[in-house]
Amino acid sequence: MGIFKKDKLQIINFQSYGSASRLYVRGRAIEDEKIDLDQKGIFNLMQNTWKRFETDEIRNTAIKITLPNGETVQGTTDDDGYYLIDEQINGLHDLANEEGWVNFELSFTDTNLKREILLKNKFPGEMLIPHKHAKFGVISDIDDTILHTGVVSSLKWKVIINTMFKRATKRRQLDGASDFYMKLHNGKTGEEANPIFYVSHSPWNLYRYLELFLKTNKFPKGPLLLRSMASFRMRKKNDEKPQKQREISNLLNAYPELPFILIGDSGEKDGDIYQEISALFPGRIKAIYLRSVNDAKRMARIENLFVDFKDIPFLMVNKTKEAIAHAKEHGFI
Repeated sequence: MGIFKKDKLQIINFQSYGSASRLYVRGRAIEDEKIDLDQKGIFNLMQNTWKRFETDEIRNTAIKITLPNGETVQGTTDDDGYYLIDEQINGLHDLANEEGWVNFELSFTDTNLKREILLKNKFPGEMLIPHKHAKFGVISDIDDTILHTGVVSSLKWKVIINTMFKRATKRRQLDGASDFYMKLHNGKTGEEANPIFYVSHSPWNLYRYLELFLKTNKFPKGPLLLRSMASFRMRKKNDEKPQKQREISNLLNAYPELPFILIGDSGEKDGDIYQEISALFPGRIKAIYLRSVNDAKRMARIENLFVDFKDIPFLMVNKTKEAIAHAKEHGFI
C-alpha cells in the first residue's frame, strides 16, 4: 500500500516586503513533490520541471504566522493554495535584523488535514523592511537582464530549453551583473543596504528555482516577485496593466519616501512600463537601465522610445562596466 501514500504537506514562503507597521506576507501551501534542484540528467530535469508546474494545492486552509515576539497572525489559502496576509502591526522594525529582514514561522492550524506535515509544521518565512540608511531602492527584471534566458528567441524555444534542461546552479548570469547589484545594494557609502526587488513575468512555480539562481550567483538578497499561472490565462490583450507594472506601482506606493532605480532589458516591454511608471510617479525614479538584446528591431524600437527622454538618467547597457561607470558618475555607488 506504500505506493498509495499521500505526499506530505508544506508551506512555501515567498520573500516579500513590508514596513515598520505593515506585515505583508505571501506564499503557497502545496504537497511536497520532492523536487531536488541539484539533480543531474535530462530525465530528472524534465521530471522536476513537470513537478514544478503540476502542483497539488492545499486550498482554503487556515494558516498562522508566529512572529519572533510570539505575536500571531491568522490567514487562509485561496483556491490555488496561495495566501496573502496584509496586516497593520506596529513595532515590526524592532524585530528586523541588521539588513532589515524579519524572520517568522508559518504553520497549518487546520486540525482536520489528517496528513503528515513537513518540518513538524514549522516553516521559515522572511519579510524585508528597507533599512533606515537606504538612499534608494532597485527594481530589476530577471530574464535577459541578469539571467541568460532567450526571451526574444523564436517561439521562446530558448526559454523552454533553459528552464527544462538546465539546473539553476548551472544557469549563467549576465557578465558582472551580481557585482553591479551588490555595489548598488551597498551604495556610495558602502553601508546603505539599499533594497533590491526582483520582479518578473515568470510564474510562482519557478520561485525556488530562481531563488537558488540568485543565491548561487551571489546577488543581493531581496524579495522575488512573480505571478500566478492563473494570470497567464485570465489577462486578455490590453485588458489591464501587466502584473510587473502593478508590482512596481505597489512598491513605489509602499515606500513613498524612497526613490528607485529601474533595471530591465530591451527585449520585451520593460522600456514601455518604466516610462509609464516614471510618468505616474514624478520625481521618484533616479535612473533607468535597459540591457541590450540581440534583436535589431527591438533595439531600434527602444532607441526611438527613449529618443526624447531627457528628465531621468537613461542608459542602454551593452556591458555591465558601462552601467557601473554611469552609476558612479551619478553618485549611486
